[in-house]
Amino acid sequence: MPEFATADLIDDHGDALVSCEVQFRDLGARAAFHGPVRTVACREDNGLVKELLNGPGGGAVLVVDGGGSLRTALMGDRIAEAAVANGWAGVVVNGAVRDTRALATLDLGIRALGSNPRKSAKAGAGSVDTPVVIGGARFVPGHWLYADPDGIVLSETAL
Repeated sequence: MPEFATADLIDDHGDALVSCEVQFRDLGARAAFHGPVRTVACREDNGLVKELLNGPGGGAVLVVDGGGSLRTALMGDRIAEAAVANGWAGVVVNGAVRDTRALATLDLGIRALGSNPRKSAKAGAGSVDTPVVIGGARFVPGHWLYADPDGIVLSETAL
């Protein structure tokens, strides 16, 4: 994966990029990651998250808008292992995850608000590949996400 720094991307591209204001926790073994955005909007139900991450990722980053809920986990080690096996670059969760010790060993970029051991519902409620707004940033399917320890920036095109 090519080296980049989000601060340098902002310096080079300025207002063409959007920076997410949320201070996500870094929970995966991959400190920096990037790829085209896919989205899931769901709250306390990870059925769609599991379905997508069990399919081909093609280097994409799944952005999960869980509405900021920390009541249940939207991803755990088994779903994250499937994401690695299926070629996803990363997962950003506006909500909670679980199995954080196991997540820390996986070659996957993982950002989340926090953790909770409680499982979520599995009904598949929510929507896939619709724009979501998190931390003042609009995550649009097909746009590009770049994440490193300094934060997350978004671009309409690959940089």
